[in-house]
Amino acid sequence: MTVHSAQTAQTAGTQRAGTAEELPWIEDAGKIAPMDARRLSRLFFDRLQALEEGTHEHQYARNTLIEMNLSLVRFAANRFRNRGSGDMEDIIQVGTIGLIKAIDRFDLSREVEFTSFAVPYIVGEIKRFFRDTSWAVHVPRRLQELRVDLAKAKESLAGDLDRDPTVQELAEDLGIEESEVTEGIVASNGYTAGSLDMPTDTAEAGPGQNAGRTFADVLGEPDPAMETVENLHALAPLLGELDERERRIIDMRFGQEMTQAQIGAELGISQMHVSRLLSRMLGKLRSGMLAQE
Repeated sequence: MTVHSAQTAQTAGTQRAGTAEELPWIEDAGKIAPMDARRLSRLFFDRLQALEEGTHEHQYARNTLIEMNLSLVRFAANRFRNRGSGDMEDIIQVGTIGLIKAIDRFDLSREVEFTSFAVPYIVGEIKRFFRDTSWAVHVPRRLQELRVDLAKAKESLAGDLDRDPTVQELAEDLGIEESEVTEGIVASNGYTAGSLDMPTDTAEAGPGQNAGRTFADVLGEPDPAMETVENLHALAPLLGELDERERRIIDMRFGQEMTQAQIGAELGISQMHVSRLLSRMLGKLRSGMLAQE
């Protein structure tokens, strides 16, 4: 990779528009070796602080710094390669956000190497990404952090006790209430979620049982008759409030499924009278049902 002066590049007609005159023209900042990037970064940071934000010169210097230091992002991202969630490209994009934040906040007067300053920003952004996106069920950040503390305490105590620690022992070790430990353990169940297409545990499957069933196959579903049962349960005391003849009419109409004409003949009254009685009784029962909701 060749670095030309801005004056030479401009003469050759290849200078990028708006490049700061004092800064070298870099054809492909992403291909600069890490050692060269460290040296050039100091030069670009020094000039960046003197440039007015929003100008072409400031944009060139800032963009070049980002491209030159992307190797820091890749270096930090490799630490999270085997975390089991998150595409590597997504991790690098998130890490680049941390790099940009570091560039915007870096000050040469601190006399700190930019690499030492930037890596914590990059790693912090990646960790935040995993913390906010890795949980299958959203839980408060306090409980997400408590899960990590519990895991460390459990591992440490298990080594000392040669067994899994109790809730009380975890609480004493962390200096928190037992109820908080229990809450953290319950919340940890939301970190991962299994697929409904996963096979069920068939180790104890008996003769004739399907050993290839998934959780979706055995998942319950609403019983269409449940609503009818609930309605009948709510209707029973209302029916008890009717007199004997009214209950008999209800039974003949809906229990024996007799027609209004048949009911009238049975009771010695007209079909019209049966219709009026049914309308009045059903209205009373309906009002009672609605009052219970």
